Amino acid sequence: MSKPFMKIAIGLPVAVLSLVAGVNYLHLQRVVAQVEAGDSRNNGVEVFAHYKYFVNPNVLVYDLRDVAGTSSPVDVTRVLLQFAERQKNRQFANVELTFKGDDKFVMEGDYFRKLGQEYSTQNPAYTLRTLPQHLFKPDGSRAFGEWSGGFLGVLTRQMEDFSSWHRAWYIDDLAASLKGGIAHAD
Repeated sequence: MSKPFMKIAIGLPVAVLSLVAGVNYLHLQRVVAQVEAGDSRNNGVEVFAHYKYFVNPNVLVYDLRDVAGTSSPVDVTRVLLQFAERQKNRQFANVELTFKGDDKFVMEGDYFRKLGQEYSTQNPAYTLRTLPQHLFKPDGSRAFGEWSGGFLGVLTRQMEDFSSWHRAWYIDDLAASLKGGIAHAD
């Protein structure tokens, strides 16, 4: 093989990969980093955002990578909502909520956009308690239902769903890894 052909054979894939990485960084990961750094309450929440398979701009993958023991579910949700606010002019078909690359939940892109558009005006307690009813499991089935009845009963169930969402998204996995780490230390 000639040297020019080898340069092209190696250079073209490297250029394409660099372009894909650059687009994901500029459109998504840089924004996540700004959100994480822009609010001291976000310290300890690490997110990696990218397009599905890094090339499908219709699906946003919001991959929660780590949560410090000092961070609460409200902190984790705030980072998501602040990121949604920064993406409010973008249109996605779906937003996949993953933990360390494992699919956990799916949110419709229109709802994600609505969260971003309403972030600065909507009552945060309302958003926190109603967000889980807009989540789906990776298989497409509803993750949580909508509640009806008396206000106190509905509020209680919605907050239980909020806690269940976070346990299923990352808390159970973090607890298992801590338990496994302790067991391996013996």
